[in-house]
Amino acid sequence: QPDEFLSKTKWQRFQILFAGPAMNIILAIVVLACVLSQGAEMFIYMDQPPVIGAVLPDSPAAQAGIRRGDQIQTVGGRTVRTWEDLLIEISTRPNRDVGLTLVRDGSPVSTMVRPVGEGKYEIGNIGVLPDVNPVVDSVVPGDIAESAGFKAGDVVLAINGERVVTSELFRRMVTANGEREATFTIQRGSQQLDLRATPKDRGDGAKVGLYPSNPRKSFTPGPLEAVQMSIEQNIKSSGLIFRTLAGLFTGATSVRQLQGPVGIAQLSGESAQEGFIALLSLMAMLSINLGILNLMPVPVLDGGHILIMALEGIARRDFSMAVKEKMLLAGFLVLMMLMVTVIYNDLTRISWLERLMPWRN
Repeated sequence: QPDEFLSKTKWQRFQILFAGPAMNIILAIVVLACVLSQGAEMFIYMDQPPVIGAVLPDSPAAQAGIRRGDQIQTVGGRTVRTWEDLLIEISTRPNRDVGLTLVRDGSPVSTMVRPVGEGKYEIGNIGVLPDVNPVVDSVVPGDIAESAGFKAGDVVLAINGERVVTSELFRRMVTANGEREATFTIQRGSQQLDLRATPKDRGDGAKVGLYPSNPRKSFTPGPLEAVQMSIEQNIKSSGLIFRTLAGLFTGATSVRQLQGPVGIAQLSGESAQEGFIALLSLMAMLSINLGILNLMPVPVLDGGHILIMALEGIARRDFSMAVKEKMLLAGFLVLMMLMVTVIYNDLTRISWLERLMPWRN
């Protein structure tokens, strides 16, 4: 009939097919811009060059010979200019050998490292920390740290003369020290002080009664700046989505990093508990994922229909319905295989369900 989809010209059909994914992408930009306009904060090291502040013992980085002071330049052939770039490249390559190039004392060095997949999403980690000192967020009233003279805002430089970088290393060093007196070197304004405290074992390791964190910086962009930052962030996200999809076919990406409807529901619940801003951030992420995935050249998806029309344009004739049905069936099978994979991943992340899978134990 004249008003049916297939009765329209190819250009009209293209606009209709492209409109859905385009609205998903636009929604992601608008929602993320709204989130950013409320103000945001980030760790100060994220946009700094990836200079190593510490290497965790027995970590993949330690085994690869990476040292404090090294600056990583490439991961798997990809240039990394900031800590954010480095963390993205490492996190997406768990349990796979990856080539690194770094600069040590002005000379280039090449090495291989195998990131360890951590957590239920198998996020790659090589055990390197940035070169930043932790800051005391708060001190527990009446506890050991307060008695020793710690105050919120103190910068912890060293423990027993050994330099401390990041809040993670602070906790590790305090735990390793045990219930022995330790000397904490701190920076308070222009003063450098040595404070003595004896950590106490609280059942989950020795603690002194303070909460350290990595230094952050906050910013509140204007409306236009928020839109610009949102576009830039969504472009980065899109590139990462494409790389993840490509990595599934090359074996560079672990299928454990994919989430299905069960995983998305869990993530939505966790985000809702954190607040409205976190939920909106997740909404923007899901929207850009949906928009990009729908444009994939897989029959059944909008991108697949656009691909079929493009092939018809190249051939200068329309394919028969029988041929189109076979192409759509092939695309449907691919999507079903992907759906089974991601739902299986979701179920294995639920501990009581995983216990019912004997092959997982």
